[in-house]
Amino acid sequence: MDFIEVSGIRCYGYTGYLPEEQVLGQWFEVNLTLGVDLKTAGISDNLDDTLDYRQAIAVVKHHIKTTKVALIEKLTEIIAQDILTLPNLSQVRVRLTKINPPIPDFSGQIVVDITRTKS
Repeated sequence: MDFIEVSGIRCYGYTGYLPEEQVLGQWFEVNLTLGVDLKTAGISDNLDDTLDYRQAIAVVKHHIKTTKVALIEKLTEIIAQDILTLPNLSQVRVRLTKINPPIPDFSGQIVVDITRTKS
């Protein structure tokens, strides 16, 4: 299987367990690994033979901006399932990062990393 990597999709959203996270919001970053057979597109040079990754970026931005759920695990799953509906795609890996989680005395990041395959 071949892959297209899309990294650094940053967007402001309102997902979080704490009430203030769903009111004030916070920054998220998503990295995608898109499993696509690239052989035909590599020969044809035709966008119809590959995945238009602009569509995947739009899906990520839409869900981060509009989805209000408690867990980033849920948001990550929603993004993955929606991306899997795109044409020519057989697998997606979504790595969603909560850049500045509101945890006292913690300056790190939280990442949920899932891989889903089209059935």
